[in-house]
Amino acid sequence: MDSLRIYRKRLIPQECILLKDDEVVERTEERIITRWNTLRPKAEFDHGTSCYFLEHGVKVSKFYRSDGSLLYWYCDIVEYAQGETPEDLVVTDLLADVILYPSGRIKVMDLDELADAVEQGLLTQAQFLHCLRSLNDLLTLIDRDKFEKFQACLDEKGL
Repeated sequence: MDSLRIYRKRLIPQECILLKDDEVVERTEERIITRWNTLRPKAEFDHGTSCYFLEHGVKVSKFYRSDGSLLYWYCDIVEYAQGETPEDLVVTDLLADVILYPSGRIKVMDLDELADAVEQGLLTQAQFLHCLRSLNDLLTLIDRDKFEKFQACLDEKGL
């Protein structure tokens, strides 16, 4: 059993939660793959899988309906940091998100929250710039039909 503890840190609202029920499926120097159930059950989805790309500032997740069908791919722009111990990973959500629907539709989310966080001083300039650059890199990959680079880590494992 992997001793890694992953914390999800949000800026709006401010909270840091240990994802104690997430199961680590794979852990390498480049990525961490987890399987999880929603923290707060929702009608449209109830479980999923995530791949934390440690060098890219992105967490790519597959959200599933209760019947096991894919609802969408959800990409969080994040920042990774070691927590209090080497086995603690703090994943700070930098607010900008991208949703990819099975139909091919793409939706960029929460840029208003990103602006609010900058106005309120919740993000450093370095975090803000990292967010914008990671978002740009992700959208460029999607635009060039290279998102499968991120999808493959979960698809190859049947997750």
